[in-house]
Amino acid sequence: MRHLINILDFSPEELQELIDTANDIIADPAKYSQICRGKKLATLFFEPSTRTRLSFEAAMYELGGNVIGFSEANSSSAAKGESVADTAKTISCYADIIAMRHPKEGAPLVASQNATVPVINAGDGGHNHPTQTLADLLTIYREKGRFDHLTVGLCGDLKFGRTVHSLINALSRYEGLKFVLISPEELKLPSYVKKEVLRAQGIPYVQTTDLEGAMPDLDILYMTRVQRERFFNEEDYLRLKDSYILTPDKLQNARQDLSILHPLPRVNEISVAIDSDPRACYFKQVLNGKYMRMALILKLLKEAGTL
Repeated sequence: MRHLINILDFSPEELQELIDTANDIIADPAKYSQICRGKKLATLFFEPSTRTRLSFEAAMYELGGNVIGFSEANSSSAAKGESVADTAKTISCYADIIAMRHPKEGAPLVASQNATVPVINAGDGGHNHPTQTLADLLTIYREKGRFDHLTVGLCGDLKFGRTVHSLINALSRYEGLKFVLISPEELKLPSYVKKEVLRAQGIPYVQTTDLEGAMPDLDILYMTRVQRERFFNEEDYLRLKDSYILTPDKLQNARQDLSILHPLPRVNEISVAIDSDPRACYFKQVLNGKYMRMALILKLLKEAGTL
């Protein structure tokens, strides 16, 4: 059974296949409108979500399928102490494919080891968020036309930011990439990511606290919020939450073809004054996420032999 737990589960060729399918869906949505008729997606969300959960649901409905599931742990048998493994076995009896978000790292992997249907990791703690990375990749591809030879700035919470970790993993397989890691000292990219991905593959990177100083070199700026839910100490969160706020004046030295991405939700990291800038791509990302999740559902159901 094929699952998507980590973005590295798919080869670059398979990622391109998903991008091609997503672009075909964009060009001809009617062609796909009934392709999942009679199929059910279970959305098991043990952690709050707006975009990811509704994006999965919209994706399945636009493929002609149906959706079952829950949007918080308290409305599931997890509140009674049921294990992730048992939940996965149970839901496999009801649905053809599962999308799971969980606050504990590794929970979707455990689910995939016990489910009899494909499992998609919709975010596990501070670890991975591969379907957000699919949205990021389609956005980059549609804006830049390539993944190689780009300078990518990652700004904000690089320590707990699962979207950042997944995107670095995905882009690390393309040539000519350079990363600029912009964060407070307390929220630097984890050493294991630098060691196991960047240094292991000889990918150049610089670490800085200076967003404006890094701006002129960037092809892509990936902003992230400082995540209150990942902090054990409220004082630390309040001290760091507004470390970086992107405003029009900070874009004065940026390239005209810069692409500004953000996985959302936005708090204060990007001024609403940026929304009208043609370089702002974060709401395009939202739409692209739906199309990539549609492509992913199709791929996994076909590989499972149920479509």
